[in-house]
Amino acid sequence: MTTVNVRIEEKTKKAASKALRNIGLDLSAGIKIFLHQVVTEKGLPFKPTKRSPKEIRARWDAQVAEALRSGRGYDNVEELIRDLEKGAK
Repeated sequence: MTTVNVRIEEKTKKAASKALRNIGLDLSAGIKIFLHQVVTEKGLPFKPTKRSPKEIRARWDAQVAEALRSGRGYDNVEELIRDLEKGAK
């Protein structure tokens, strides 16, 4: 394991921590998942866009709802990361 330090606005950190906490993750786990997806996708795991935050949130909510309806559940973050790593190979 290694450590990554990132400078980010306090407001953004708090908002991200809250959003991740709402889905049972801490900030560290959220960042790990993001980085694993960068490896899996060989780039950003999303397409940068100029859409409004409201539009982005509506799309995200729809994707999460669909994933919850049809996706696999995980008992912990480690299981999720293992699945993400399998997809990267």
